[in-house]
Parts: sequence; structure tokens; C-alpha cells
Amino acid sequence: MTRFELEQQPRWVLPAVDEFYPALLKAGIRLSRCHDLTLAEGLLLAHEGRHGTHRNPGAAWARLHNQIEPPDKPPPARDAQPALFELDERFFTLDQLAEVYAEQQRRIMATAHPDRMRLLVASESAGALAAAEMSHHGLPWSEDVHRELLSSMLGPKPAPGARPLKLAELADRIIEAFDGRSLNPDSPPSVVKAFARDGIDIPSTRAWVLREIDHPAVEPLLEYKELARMWTAHGWSWLESWVHDGRFRPEYVVGGVVSGRWATRGGAALQLPKALRTAVRALPGWSLVVADAAQLEPRVLAALSADQRLAEFSADVDLYAGLAKDTFDGDRAKAKIAMLSAMYGGTSGGAGPLLALLRKRFPKAVGHVEQAAQAGELGRMVRSRLGRTSPLPSERWRTLMERTEGSEEDMRKSRQAARDWGRFTRNFVVQASAADWALVLLVVLRRRLADLAPKAEIVFYQHDEFMVHCPTETAPLVTAELAASATEATHLVFGSTEVQFPLETSTVDTYADAK
Repeated sequence: MTRFELEQQPRWVLPAVDEFYPALLKAGIRLSRCHDLTLAEGLLLAHEGRHGTHRNPGAAWARLHNQIEPPDKPPPARDAQPALFELDERFFTLDQLAEVYAEQQRRIMATAHPDRMRLLVASESAGALAAAEMSHHGLPWSEDVHRELLSSMLGPKPAPGARPLKLAELADRIIEAFDGRSLNPDSPPSVVKAFARDGIDIPSTRAWVLREIDHPAVEPLLEYKELARMWTAHGWSWLESWVHDGRFRPEYVVGGVVSGRWATRGGAALQLPKALRTAVRALPGWSLVVADAAQLEPRVLAALSADQRLAEFSADVDLYAGLAKDTFDGDRAKAKIAMLSAMYGGTSGGAGPLLALLRKRFPKAVGHVEQAAQAGELGRMVRSRLGRTSPLPSERWRTLMERTEGSEEDMRKSRQAARDWGRFTRNFVVQASAADWALVLLVVLRRRLADLAPKAEIVFYQHDEFMVHCPTETAPLVTAELAASATEATHLVFGSTEVQFPLETSTVDTYADAK
């Protein structure tokens, strides 16, 4: 198989990459290309307005023959050891796999932009290969640094069932601030009741709510919440569960978010607190090359809308600074608020007049997202640049929209529901298209790095951020390949656009130094 892969470089058709590829990697076999039938089916079903339909190849074959669809399998168990090419017992023959593949190719060609959908399916499948490889390689992690950080923040490792020393001390301070009345700082209802007893009504214990309160318990509560998150999400138990032999191996879920962004199945790899980034450390003689796309979503909007005026500001790394100088009297904060309001639909806090000014100056860009918002308010689907499709609103939403009479409160709820869904579709076209671009960059980078010697490993990917672990002498070449990958991804996704997508890249020993 290895010889065939190297000599022929075929596009393998796999029922599901996450089920089959980890075993191949353990056997030392790397695939360059594939077609993931499950991921492709999910993209095509969504494109056809059938979100939530079973995506597995067995279900796809059953639909072709009007048979009962088998449900989707649960995700592979962690550290599972699947046999190579062992077909799901609910799936029957290789001929049926081939039949599903052929039908998917027909459906791709039937879309309005088959070239874009083909690129999306190929990228999603190659992204699944990259995800499995990132889990296989693992993120280089210093367990000693992690333990030292926990000790400095929380105190010594506590006994099972006990709070760390620092949290216990903060809990005592919180109770003291409430005149010694017993409460559980880990329980929001308990904290809300404690404030109520002191004559302060709060809707929740969210940090921004607490900061508005003048009470001696606020300071220790905020500190307690921050440290408790570290303890529960990335404490000693997390370290023992997820880091082995100096590597953190998260389980990525490709396209785990409806916009196309990835998620993780345990490990919280995409929510690493800044304090913990110091534990991500390159091996001796190696470096981390970390790159992130500067202000990706505004650039994506410029490319989607073909707004030439907005495209002119994309040459600068700080797009907002140029926008501020041109339109907002040099006030960068106003420029950012206006752009975010356009993409997310916000009008509060003085955003309305700023958005109006942006609309006047860049009508094509603002008009593009406003058309998406209008489609959402009418209950229609919208699509990313490559064809990833937003879900349809719920039946409850449609029931609200069908109201033609009722109380003023009922009609207000209907209007609000329409606006809320419009805000979702407004942002979907931008965020999902940004996910398209980032995914294509990832798979292009994977292909380019495959030819490097010694090998450079992609070890982390998050929305618009990429991390490569490589020998230090290879870092300049990796940096150049990242820039070239961004250029190639831009051409593949947006064609001959004049919008530029610069990467901010740094070569560091620890992830914390990249920020």
C-alpha cells in the first residue's frame, strides 16, 4: 500500500477518515489525498437543505434504494484500534461504496458551482487527514512547566475531592465577605442567593455582571472563577488524561461547527487559556512556526462582495487602521465597531450611525451581508463561498413567522425571531467563507510541507491560526511555505480577487511568545 501511495498518489475513497486513518498512521502509512464519503455526504445533504439527515455511507446507499437508513455511528472511541479496512457491519460491499461515491459525484456536478463544491469536498476530506495527523503527531507539551504553572496558580495538587489551597482560601474570603454565611462559590444559584440576601439582585454570576457590583465579595469571586476554570478544564486531571510522552493529542472534529470551523472531542484544544500556552514548547533543536491571518473576516467580506474600495485597504496588516483614516477620522475603535456591526448585525452602543457611514462608503460590502440577513429573515438558506450551507430555521421559528395577528408582545417576538435569524445568516456567509479559506490554506500547506526534509509537522490549527513544529533550520522555509499557501488558497477560493490575506508569522520556542 505504501508503494502504491508513493508511486500512484491515488485519491482514496474512505467511508470515514477518522475511523480508518489513525490505524494507517500507526502502521507508518500516510495518505496524500482522499474522498471522505461521510463528510462529503454531510456537505451535500446540507446543500440540499437536509441538515440532520444520517450522513454515513450506509444511509446514503439506503436512500438510493428506498431502504431504511441506518443511523450514524457514534464517534470512534478514544484510543480505539480499528482493523484496517474493516467495513461497518451496517454497510455491505465495496461495490456499494463505489455506488455512493458515484452518486456523490453526480450531486456535486448538479450544484450551481460544481467547481467550488468539488474544492470544498476535497478540502474537507484532506482536512480530515490533517486532523488525524495532528492527533498522531501531538502538540509538543512540557508536563513540568504545566505542573509548575498549576502549583504557582493553585497551590499543591489537592487530595481527591478537595479544592486546591488557593481556591480554598478564596472560598473562605468569599464567605467572609457575606458575613460568614455559608455558600458554594461553584454554584451560581448559591451565589445569586447570597447577593440577594445583601439586597443585590443579579441575573447571573457572569464576570461582566459581577464587575458592575460594589460588594467586597466581587474581587475574590472573579479570581475564584478564573482559577476554578483552570483547575477543572486544564488541571492535574486533564494533564494526566491528555498529555503523554510530552505530547498533547486532542481529537479534532472536522467541520464540527455549522460554519465549518473545527471542534474537538474532549481536551478543549481550541480553548487553551493564554497562561497555559507557555507549556507548548518545541523540542530541543526544533521551533514552532506560528501564523495567523490578520483580520480575516473583513478581508473575506471584501473578496465575497468584490468591493474594490474595501479591497484597497487589505494590503495593510492592520486593515482597521487604514479604514479609520479613510472613513472615521482616524478613530480605529470606531472603524472596528462599524465593521463588526456590519458582519454581526449589531446596532447598539452607538454602532448604528457608524454602520450607516460604512454603508455609504462601502455599499457593495455592506449590501452583501445585508442581503444575507434578508434571506435569513425570510427563512432561506445562505451559502459560503465554496457552498457550505446554513441550516433552515426550526418549525417553531416558522410558526412564529406565520402569525399575522396577535398581541403586541406576540408580534414583537415574531419580529425579534426574524431579526435574530437574519443576524445568524448575515454572519454565516462571512464566517463560513473564512472557514473555507482557512481550510484550503491548511490542506495546501500540508501538501507543500510533505516535500520538506526533515519533515515539518502541522501540530495545531484553530480558525485562522496555524502552528508547525519543525527543525529550527527549516523554520525560514516553513514561513515561506505558509505565505505561499495563503496566496494559493486565496486564488483557489476567490479567484482573481485583489484582496490580500497577509499572515502574521513568528518563529518561537514556546507558544506563549507568539502572542
